[in-house]
Amino acid sequence: MAGQTILARRFPFQVGRAPGLDLTMEEPGVWDRHFAIHFEPGDGFIATPQGEALMTINGEPAKEKRRLHNGDSIGIGGARLQFWLAETCQSGFRLREILVWTGIALVTAAQAALICLLLG
Repeated sequence: MAGQTILARRFPFQVGRAPGLDLTMEEPGVWDRHFAIHFEPGDGFIATPQGEALMTINGEPAKEKRRLHNGDSIGIGGARLQFWLAETCQSGFRLREILVWTGIALVTAAQAALICLLLG
């Protein structure tokens, strides 16, 4: 699975060996339900080991829930995962931009007409 990108679309995102989890891994040392990532408003993304499962974050043991930061390395058994936040996608503003530029053009044309009317 090296180099593969997995996109988490719902939380909690569960990782382990058991079938039916969001990410199933067969590497040695990975438990059936090894850890979960969930989102807590105000705290961000949190990784929580399940039961007595061992996990490291950036090489440091994590025996209880820990906040994840962009680029953190998560170690479980013989596997290493990299936690990345997806790039944000800007929603389409094309219609708004067209309306704004049209409004600016109309105001400019109205001002030019008013100047011509006042001078003429």
